[in-house]
Amino acid sequence: MTKPTYTDYFFDEPAFNTHDGGYVPLEEPQTPQQPLRIPPLLKPDKETATDTYYTVEAQAGETQLLPGKKTQTWGYNTTLLGQTLVFAKGKRMHIDLKNSLPELTTFHWHGLNVPGPYTDGGCHAPVYPGETRHIDFTVDQPAATLWLHAHPCPSTAEQVWHGLAGMVLVTDQTEAKLPFPRNYGVDDIPLVLQDRRFHDDNQWDYNADYDPDGVQGPTPMINGTINPYFDVTTQRIRLRILDGANRREWRLHFSHDLPFTQVASDGGVLPEPVRFTHLMLTCAERAEIIVDFGSVQPGETVTLYSDDVPIVRFRIHDYQREDVQLPDHLVDIPDPAVTPGMPVRKVVMSGMDEQVMIDGKKFAMQRIDAKQQVGNVELWDVTNTNDMDGGMVHPYHMHGTQFLVVSRNGHAPYPNEHGFKDTVGVNPGETVRLKVWFDKPGIFMYHCHIIEHEDGGMMAQIQAYDPQEPNKKYQLMDMDTLMNAVAAERGIDVKDLHLAGMSSYEKMGMDM
Repeated sequence: MTKPTYTDYFFDEPAFNTHDGGYVPLEEPQTPQQPLRIPPLLKPDKETATDTYYTVEAQAGETQLLPGKKTQTWGYNTTLLGQTLVFAKGKRMHIDLKNSLPELTTFHWHGLNVPGPYTDGGCHAPVYPGETRHIDFTVDQPAATLWLHAHPCPSTAEQVWHGLAGMVLVTDQTEAKLPFPRNYGVDDIPLVLQDRRFHDDNQWDYNADYDPDGVQGPTPMINGTINPYFDVTTQRIRLRILDGANRREWRLHFSHDLPFTQVASDGGVLPEPVRFTHLMLTCAERAEIIVDFGSVQPGETVTLYSDDVPIVRFRIHDYQREDVQLPDHLVDIPDPAVTPGMPVRKVVMSGMDEQVMIDGKKFAMQRIDAKQQVGNVELWDVTNTNDMDGGMVHPYHMHGTQFLVVSRNGHAPYPNEHGFKDTVGVNPGETVRLKVWFDKPGIFMYHCHIIEHEDGGMMAQIQAYDPQEPNKKYQLMDMDTLMNAVAAERGIDVKDLHLAGMSSYEKMGMDM
């Protein structure tokens, strides 16, 4: 039976960010085209058959993004974004997290199944300037495209905007047997989709661009490249696409509606390939797609667009034909039964601008909002009540787990939502039912991944507990400690310190 090719974006069009009052349209850069930067693979400090050792350094630098003056940027082991880490399933990882920035940061492994809160790297795992934190963990999840980003509430958004976002690839033997392109940098290409506004001397100014509903810029920046092209030398390429923007949704399609096949989402390979001509990603979502250029002649260019703005041009060169058919079934996805007697959890995301909340509350670092026993399988109903000005899609993210999407308003999830995910876009007025379980104990956050929304309080935290230690205590970060540290790092009095996310609390008359 011929499988369908989906030609729409699925999400509710009236809630697209194009309808936001503060929407910043993308503009095609007028600067010369540049080769697409491919983040290099980070070389391990040491590697054995069972263990891998890395040093990941958050550092400041300058990057040539536009003609003229270099832009001040931050990155992991580089000046912007990050060198790509590779984690092999089953291996023990030993990582030194080094902070060479002028202020505290954290290293959050988005999508990685590790204990919380310290290894997970949310706001409770600060690394202060000049210091190094060491973590160890065993990789025990399927092959997937994950990412690393800063998460120091309430300045997560500003640090990601500075450039702290790198790719993390998990590999395993199951994925290795599938007929996917996997020659990194040649036919297996990461695409980190972001946007920026350039101010005087080609610099970024986060505070000048600040919007509590998410900072946007008119210039698309792909892998830290402005106006990129990629030289295609194979018939098929695999694109590992990450929406790494603070706010922007990306509605992707190729010139002439060239079809492509999605083979993986946030948490790994899909059970079945899904064919598209149009694909929408909300903030922090990932999609691995395979594009077959067999119908395109060498010398032609195929352009990837977001809405109607070109973001990457693929220049087709001579290639050896390889007419590979993907199997109808790719991998088996576990679907464990719900633990008997567990009530359905309710999570409500509400508001826009400074009014964003979860369950009628803003985030508090010292407050545990929910508890779930490790190993228990529960249903979570996540509702977006937002009807302000037509509402907006809230991308809902959970730390410490890869969940399954069960339904949307009681109906089937979108065709590419049948695999593991850690982030799901929820339309206004919609309830998305998830099947959630935790394999590791700890304190984990769940929040909207419009990053200014999480900084502004649309975030809560759950304790996944070992039944042998149901009341285990963790040392949790508090706002006084954070504020005093950042003020000292900036050389100002704490009363004069203002972090962008604080305004959402202040305007609601709430304490952080």
